[in-house]
Amino acid sequence: MKKLFFVAFFSFLQSAVFAQKNTDSLSLNIDSVINYKNIEDYTMIFIDSNGVFPVENISSSNFSPFNQYWNKKRIPRRLISKPAYLQFTLINNTDTDERVYFYPGMLYDGLDLFKITTDGKPGKVSNTKSKTGFVLLSIPSSQTVTYLLKLTFSKTDYNRISAVLIKPEYLENYKMELTDTYRDNRISSYILCGVLLMMILFALVNYFLNYKKEFLYFSLFAVCMFFLIFYSSYLSKKPGVVTAFFRSYFDLTLLITGNIFYLAFVRKFLDTKINHGKLDKLLKTTSLILMVMLLSFTYIHFATDNVQLGKFIENSMKIVALIIGVIFIIKGLRKKVVLINYIAIGSAAQIFFSVISLILILTQTKITSIFKSALFYFEISIVMAIIFFLLGLTYKNRRDLIEKIQEKETMKLEIEKKGFETRVEILKAQQEERNRISEDMHDDLGAGMTTIRLFSEIAKTKMGDHVMPEIEKISASANELLNKMNAIIWSMSNSNDSLGNMVAYIRSYALEYLENTGIDCKFSIPETLPNIEVPGEIRRNIFLVVKEALNNIVKHSGASQVKIILEKHYEGFALIIHDNGHGIDLEKIRQFGNGLKNMKKRMDSVDIDFSIENKNGTVLRLYRKTRP
Repeated sequence: MKKLFFVAFFSFLQSAVFAQKNTDSLSLNIDSVINYKNIEDYTMIFIDSNGVFPVENISSSNFSPFNQYWNKKRIPRRLISKPAYLQFTLINNTDTDERVYFYPGMLYDGLDLFKITTDGKPGKVSNTKSKTGFVLLSIPSSQTVTYLLKLTFSKTDYNRISAVLIKPEYLENYKMELTDTYRDNRISSYILCGVLLMMILFALVNYFLNYKKEFLYFSLFAVCMFFLIFYSSYLSKKPGVVTAFFRSYFDLTLLITGNIFYLAFVRKFLDTKINHGKLDKLLKTTSLILMVMLLSFTYIHFATDNVQLGKFIENSMKIVALIIGVIFIIKGLRKKVVLINYIAIGSAAQIFFSVISLILILTQTKITSIFKSALFYFEISIVMAIIFFLLGLTYKNRRDLIEKIQEKETMKLEIEKKGFETRVEILKAQQEERNRISEDMHDDLGAGMTTIRLFSEIAKTKMGDHVMPEIEKISASANELLNKMNAIIWSMSNSNDSLGNMVAYIRSYALEYLENTGIDCKFSIPETLPNIEVPGEIRRNIFLVVKEALNNIVKHSGASQVKIILEKHYEGFALIIHDNGHGIDLEKIRQFGNGLKNMKKRMDSVDIDFSIENKNGTVLRLYRKTRP
């Protein structure tokens, strides 16, 4: 039984090797190659599906006709990690050595060329491990050479096996023919890359201006997508190990790394840690899962030959990214939050165009225009997502800027308010001190001056007709000083800070001052006065100007009548003092020079217009605006 089992097992191993029959390779005359030639009909293939045959014994394996091999357009995943061999024979009947390039298709991690020697063993040709995807063959004159090319497949689903001979002078043209069908797609890709580059620069400038991490994450995401689109287009249909590495590993790494940065961008952009706790946990968990899966994929890709497990992890990462995108779209569109809606719409656009791209890949649609290219729709999906993300960033940046300006204005108003309150407190303290001083002056100095005046009057009475001039001067000085002190006390007390109080005080003073001068004093005041606050400094300066004006009228005008008029205007009030004297001579103003200058100076200090003119007597006018 054991023997029968061993024989059956050995037969199974032999049958698992892709070999139909042992056929000698057909020979091809190199003269038949004009520019390039497909030699699939002259080529044999053998895939060591069990990986048990050493290279030195591979010539004795059962090779199959290459034109009958049905998997040459898509190598099954279970065979990707196995070595494959192409064998063909070339004849050079010319008198010179011939050189020709062999193109085995794409994508390969390694190409090793051997020559079959006279004893049937393969001998490795020096310096033949091609990195460009094209293998240079040298056929000596008048010789027949059988070549054996070992193919090491790249760990991707896009491997293609071909057998083409290309003349050296036609090699560049052949490369152009390989990529010619992608020319329009490549142009559009480069345009999209330019758009992406502008977005990256915009995000980086905003990051360095504001140091907001969402702009940094966005730019890193956009950088990953930029390189993904650029290399996907640039390396399209280009053979070589660089393309193989990109297709088998690096494109997925860029995609998943970009998604991780995208999730970080969304978390920071929406501030999910504070505003959306459940969503934050979901995005954070997804990021960790993708990181672990990417690390696992990296280890399997470089450290093992388990292609199917690597592809399973690759597809799982894409499914996880798709699921989280769908969940976010559903949640985002339900919420009436502008920032979330921007991201949700961008994700929806990305998934929509990605689905179109996937459909074109699965249906193997022939690329006859850019609109039938799966790569084009994949690129559009990325750019559409980034555009909406950028719109969201711009909206948030504008909103944050407005909030920052409002915050600054609020702080400014708060500072101004505090400053105003401080000034009010200072003014209040000053006014309280003035009130105290005025009260002390009234109670102490006023009483003292009244006593001096009283005693001087008593002394005058007792002296009868022999009153001493000094006693008379003491009485007059005491009386004058008492009046001045009363004026100071009146101006210092904030209880008098009103227009009505000021007018009443001026009226009382004028009537008393002109009582025994022979000058009739008349007042014209509006029936109602608005409750306008007139600070002590303004009241005092106006009163002193009125006092000086009345003094000039008594001494110099020769008037028999004076009118004091308060006029109400739309923008303010005017106080007019008009006498019927001979009037002021403005050309001979020396005698009034200092007095007029002092009056104007006082009015300028409190922002009151001062004017004087000769119009049927002297007219002095004070005007102050109360409205802006």
